[in-house]
Amino acid sequence: MRIGVIGTGNVGRALAKAWAAAGHEVVLGSRDPEARKDLGLPVAEVREAAAGAEVVVNATPGADSVALLRAAGADVLDGKVLVDIAVGFTVEDDGFALTHTGVSLGEEIQRAFPAARVVKTLSTMDSSAMVAPDDLAEESTVFLSGDDPAAKAVTGTLLTDLGWSPASQLDLGGIETSRGQEHFALLFVAIMGALGTHTFNVRVVPQGKG
Repeated sequence: MRIGVIGTGNVGRALAKAWAAAGHEVVLGSRDPEARKDLGLPVAEVREAAAGAEVVVNATPGADSVALLRAAGADVLDGKVLVDIAVGFTVEDDGFALTHTGVSLGEEIQRAFPAARVVKTLSTMDSSAMVAPDDLAEESTVFLSGDDPAAKAVTGTLLTDLGWSPASQLDLGGIETSRGQEHFALLFVAIMGALGTHTFNVRVVPQGKG
């Protein structure tokens, strides 16, 4: 599958390398591709990376995601699966704060690009856990939110290629449920402080029989 990963930070690089290792054709999208030629993968301008892809992955800073995706162009994103991983946040004097509170970034992206097929996932963990779930002590849960079942099926296949078994994937429902995924960032920060590490994940444990 041809995948355009928009964003060349830790998350974008980790995902691009993992999917390339799984046999996918991956291109990183950057605002300045000439300055990012040392990443070991093809790098192109944002629009070019998205145009050549079957699946576009948003791994940009969440506060700037919509503006950066506009560089790809709505015409390029129309009809494509758009996997959104970003969470928008700022660091203020009193700590960490989300930039999207009433409406999630996932919803904002879907509204900005109504013909794209947005799926929110992988936003409740760090990049190490995203691409190596088997390195965690136990099997954990990865969430999916989106309005298009076929797009979620494609995303689920890509998650499986990263090591997430189908049993570990939990479909939360429509794109509005991405609010919960993004707001988990507040709990993530607290857990990180308690554990002293940012590489961990959570597992949904349903009620047992009886």
